[in-house]
Amino acid sequence: MVQAPAINPRHVFDVKTLEMLVCPLTKTRLTLSADKTELISIAARLAFPIVNGVPLLSLDEARSVEPEALRELPELKGDG
Repeated sequence: MVQAPAINPRHVFDVKTLEMLVCPLTKTRLTLSADKTELISIAARLAFPIVNGVPLLSLDEARSVEPEALRELPELKGDG
């Protein structure tokens, strides 16, 4: 059986940090993606990557998110 490589705890995004962060464009709160690899700005329809536990809140690093994908977020579905 092949084991996944160990993840450095310093490279894991601390969810408590999310309470302090806002979208750099709209200044609205961010939502953690289901796979915990991005922070989503619903208002701006942007996803900011999390690399080695560090959110890259630069508009140059962000990708656009389609409205259909936003509706799948647990926060908007009522699952979270």
